[in-house]
Amino acid sequence: MHLHFLPLLSRVAVCGGTHGNEMSGIYLVKELLKARKKVMEDEEEKPVSVMLVLSNPRAVQQCRRYIDTDLNRCFTHATLSGPMSDTTPYEIIRSRELNTMLGPKGSPGAVDLVCDLHNTTANMGLCLISYSDCDWICLHIFRHLQANVPLRYIHFDVSNKESYSLDSVGKHGFAMEIGPQPHGVVRSNVYTAMKAGVQHMLDWVSFFNSGNVSEGGFVDVFTMVKRFDYPRDSETHDITAAVHPQLQDRDFCLLHPEDPLFQTFSGETLRYKGKEPLYPFFINECAYYEKGIALSLARKRRVMIPAIRVQTEQEEQSNEQRFTSEEEE
Repeated sequence: MHLHFLPLLSRVAVCGGTHGNEMSGIYLVKELLKARKKVMEDEEEKPVSVMLVLSNPRAVQQCRRYIDTDLNRCFTHATLSGPMSDTTPYEIIRSRELNTMLGPKGSPGAVDLVCDLHNTTANMGLCLISYSDCDWICLHIFRHLQANVPLRYIHFDVSNKESYSLDSVGKHGFAMEIGPQPHGVVRSNVYTAMKAGVQHMLDWVSFFNSGNVSEGGFVDVFTMVKRFDYPRDSETHDITAAVHPQLQDRDFCLLHPEDPLFQTFSGETLRYKGKEPLYPFFINECAYYEKGIALSLARKRRVMIPAIRVQTEQEEQSNEQRFTSEEEE
């Protein structure tokens, strides 16, 4: 198998509290900051080369998803460079601060990897969510984690659209999503699973940066293909049904045509009318009621990822000399 050489991951950011009521990431970042301080006080130890960030401190303080608008939708170039005024939402101001800290987005100075920590009320277990199905760094991290903890890889295919989430500020990035956990609550088992996921991620980064070869292979990727809103009253726009009991909590269990989808408040069963079986996820996510999303559906496919190794300074210089020589010719 062909070996790909990729740059060193010298700067990694772990972010929690992008949504201020998703508690696992908030407490994990705080705990890692405490551990960082202890390590730095020990002269014989070296601090881990990781940036630890509480993304939305005002929302964290108030235990709310956001203050004015969803911070995790504020990282497009248009939002990051638009006009500012006295009425600019707090999260847009904060997104620019984070872009300065971790980016600028799309620039050579951006951090190499962003891991943004999230909780969901849906029964999704541990997932990595990325906007790419060909980012070999993210996929190798997923493959390494999968050998140690059960998890899934979700691909949001934005095609020609720009990613708007915090993790898109880094050269590589993903959200680490884990549930079920109610917002404003921390569950020990969920927190512990997230902590293990972050540690395995950092272990792989150290392994990669040390010059080891990460072998290639196949991984399963869930690519989101459609979303469903709740049935709604045409006049009031109120929802008229809830997720069907036979579907509730069955994230990533295959949904077949004519399977129950919703149950109206009068007791009628509404069925899935799609033409192909798909995998539901984010089923009945609490925070998505305001976004008009009852669940998302994904198609599972197998992706081959190549073997990769960090590119040494000598190899990088050799490549630069080769390109310069080719240009002169």
